[in-house]
Amino acid sequence: MLLTVLFIGLILIAGFGFSKLRKKPTLPFPDLWRDPLEKGVLFYRKLSSEKKIHFENRMMAFMSEVTIEGVQLELNDKDKILIAASAVIPVFGFAEWRYNNLSTVLLYPDHFNAELEFHNEIQGRHIAGMVGSGRFEGQMILSRKALYHGFSNATDKGNTAVHEFVHLMDKTDGLIDGIPERLLQQQYVTPWLALMHKEMEAINRDESDIRGYGGTSQTEFFAVASEYFFERPDLLKRKHPELYTMLSQCFMQTP
Repeated sequence: MLLTVLFIGLILIAGFGFSKLRKKPTLPFPDLWRDPLEKGVLFYRKLSSEKKIHFENRMMAFMSEVTIEGVQLELNDKDKILIAASAVIPVFGFAEWRYNNLSTVLLYPDHFNAELEFHNEIQGRHIAGMVGSGRFEGQMILSRKALYHGFSNATDKGNTAVHEFVHLMDKTDGLIDGIPERLLQQQYVTPWLALMHKEMEAINRDESDIRGYGGTSQTEFFAVASEYFFERPDLLKRKHPELYTMLSQCFMQTP
């Protein structure tokens, strides 16, 4: 009798665990989002009709798993569209990708400082986005101003939100260190390090068109180069063909 009770108890516990781990159902894509997505996200606009549907489904899968909250602002559809699109762009080459290290995206009205303060009178408000750690583990903080700017200029090489989602991809091996070990095959890690340091040296000698922030650390080089890869793939391929090839292998894409 005792064994029977224990067996039933284990079944109930196992069933509860499965229900907690089960993937949430994906919401249908709102028809009203298609036009602003088409107009505002160049990456999406260049996709085939079939891939656009896949992109939309991936956006809604992200929305069903990650909470987006506005801090002293009222979220609108554009906010949600651009954040979800930013999440999908760097992982679009993978059949299934879930940001298991992210639970919440906090959207601030403007840039903020290291203490996460963003009011006009606050000094040091130069941070456009960050991946949280410590008590903010599992959270991403973005500036709405920076989010919109990342999609407003089709000719620049930057996108803050994509930059931060690339950091999350980098973090899947436990560290944000600019070495995406879960994305690159082992034989490419050493060549990646060599290429990265060569490109960083060029940046710091002012001999590169890659944004200067990429020369400050390995961590930032990977994210900055990835912004360039997704924003201006044609230009990156022409000016930095070796880097373009390596990032194509890393992200499983040839944008």
